[in-house]
Amino acid sequence: MVKIIHAIESLSIWVGRSFGWCIMILTLSVSYEVFVRYVLNAPTVWAFDMMVQMYGALFLMAGPYALAQDAHVRGDVVYRLLPVRWQARIDFTLYLTFFFPGMLALFWFGWEIAADSWRYQEVSWNSPARIQIYFFKTLIPIAGFLLILQGVAECLRCWKAMKEGVWLERLEDVKETEDQLMEMAMAEQAKRGQV
Repeated sequence: MVKIIHAIESLSIWVGRSFGWCIMILTLSVSYEVFVRYVLNAPTVWAFDMMVQMYGALFLMAGPYALAQDAHVRGDVVYRLLPVRWQARIDFTLYLTFFFPGMLALFWFGWEIAADSWRYQEVSWNSPARIQIYFFKTLIPIAGFLLILQGVAECLRCWKAMKEGVWLERLEDVKETEDQLMEMAMAEQAKRGQV
């Protein structure tokens, strides 16, 4: 079970890292657009549409990554005080009750939207560039599928926690700066305590 959970997490992390490069593309394109618009007085017709699609792709594909890293916002004022087995039961129930129906709807209707978009070879109608958007709309069902897959891993993680009473460690990708500083401070305190 651990291998399955970590394999799914690895896929989610890889997808998140891959689409993380959208931030670099966005930064460069926004900088370019600002320069040509305000310095050269020659705005582009494609930059706005490209930025919207990049932001959309980034946020769609970051969902599974955030779920794999347990980075979604949660109101856990009472939840964190409960024993691990009860936390796992609550999570498991919420995944089955709310998460999977929502993600199945995202996948199902996203598939219909993407299929229609491909059939019509849809282009952006609110842009003079008339760029193609059917590639972008294909990411909707893909994100739904990846979220469902990561949800399966989360349910397996909950099942394991319900049985063993401890949470399975997550595959680490990046750490928040505060977490790194806290670890460094704790290591420094431990070092001083040993001296």
